[in-house]
Amino acid sequence: MNTQAIGRQTIRGTVLYGPREIRFEERDAPTILEPTDAIIRISATCVCGSDLWPYRGISPVAGPSPMGHEYCGIVDEVGSAVTSVKPGQFVIGSFFASDNTCPNCQAGYQSSCQHKEFVTTAQAPLLRVPLADGTLVATPGVPSEDLVPSLLALSDVMGTGWFAAHAANVKPGKTVVVVGDGAVGLLGVLSARQMGAKRIIAMSRNESRQKLAREFGATDIVTQRGDEGVARIKELTKGIGADSALECVGTQESMMQAIRATRPGGYVGYVGVPHGVELNGEELFYSHVHLHGGPAPVRRFLPELIDLVWNGKINPGKVFDLILPLDQVAEGYRAMDERRAIKVLLRP
Repeated sequence: MNTQAIGRQTIRGTVLYGPREIRFEERDAPTILEPTDAIIRISATCVCGSDLWPYRGISPVAGPSPMGHEYCGIVDEVGSAVTSVKPGQFVIGSFFASDNTCPNCQAGYQSSCQHKEFVTTAQAPLLRVPLADGTLVATPGVPSEDLVPSLLALSDVMGTGWFAAHAANVKPGKTVVVVGDGAVGLLGVLSARQMGAKRIIAMSRNESRQKLAREFGATDIVTQRGDEGVARIKELTKGIGADSALECVGTQESMMQAIRATRPGGYVGYVGVPHGVELNGEELFYSHVHLHGGPAPVRRFLPELIDLVWNGKINPGKVFDLILPLDQVAEGYRAMDERRAIKVLLRP
């Protein structure tokens, strides 16, 4: 978008008004508010599975809410204190802005930065990114168009799938089960393969998602859910359970499925945003599983993941099976809500 033409006054962006009421409407264009800010011109953004919680009315919204937290694009302007990126560079950032210097960031948990800010307005042509030095990572150059979907995926879903595998202690030669066949679950499969897992069991009932899971490295598909799904995992692992489980949904059933499918001493990495999840202390005590998860510290993994994409080692952009102009964002939400699309990429 020609930013001079709009005079930095207004842009059109995505706003959620209530359950299943998405509008693409005029709102104030972002400007530099703090010397640590950057403005980026969006090359691509997308609809996230977690966007569906408020879209469906499960997570309430207090009035009109700008949407979008996945983004990549060209730096347009930077505040006076920004030193790590400059106008003209192609950058990717996480859904949590972070300073990358506080004790939590230094420990690798930038999504728990002491000064974190949630990015919520990315489904628009322009985006203000706070704490730009600690949030944005530049690619080696301006990418070709075919790389943009995979680079966009790093902003959230690939970074989250990678964290799920990391939290689940996926190691070479081990058996991994992935609960959830959305974009994060599918990229959890890809992450587990990249980390050297020998056997990767994807739990999915959807044929197109099963196919992509296989393409990303799944060795087995389990269609059963709940107790039946757990029984099938035990059957496939000679009664033992998986070494690692990636929980990528966020429901009570998916969480218990992951825990119960994991062997004693195994690891569960959980990254599905929890809704109504409650754990029984006694069952957890006797399960002997390690639990680790939360909002993915995507910033920690961005340099490594950018390198893998840039050098053609991984292609997470394959999860985008529907590409729409940004002004058709409402159709993008409908397609994901109705499971007609795994993940929708939006281009301004």
